[in-house]
Amino acid sequence: MSAATLESRALAEAELREVTGFVYKEARLADEARYADWEALWTDDGVYWVPRAEGHDPNTHVSHIYDNRTRIATRVRQLLTGYRYSQEPASPMRRLISNVEVSRTDDGYEVGSNFMLMETVVQSTHELRIWAGRTTHRLRRVDQGLLMAYKKVVLVNGDEAIPNLAFLI
Repeated sequence: MSAATLESRALAEAELREVTGFVYKEARLADEARYADWEALWTDDGVYWVPRAEGHDPNTHVSHIYDNRTRIATRVRQLLTGYRYSQEPASPMRRLISNVEVSRTDDGYEVGSNFMLMETVVQSTHELRIWAGRTTHRLRRVDQGLLMAYKKVVLVNGDEAIPNLAFLI
């Protein structure tokens, strides 16, 4: 591959900042229970998927979450009602994101990253839970900037019995 071809495929520093900034913002909105703002980050055909394990097919394996755009909106509406007792009040949480890898796609970017999420279960036990895994975002460039067309979260312990995922992971 020629140097010119490699250069054209490489992301400019401004692009990389924009894409990683989107991923950090998406995580912050979820951490801060800013559900309506988080929902606004999605394309109309978005898919939010938390498989039990890497390599599973959502058509043949049970998933923790496999939501289309309508189900994403329903999930957010439920969280906003105040009657989702498993998240009332919302769990204080913060996630750390690392090992971010970005590649271009035909209509945007694919971003892979590792995360660690600390959640305090204030609704019941007040225990500190630690969630960890790998996230894949597919971001699409639209008139207003970047939107999320796909989010897949593979938990380290996803194939084990896990507590309720009533929040945005």
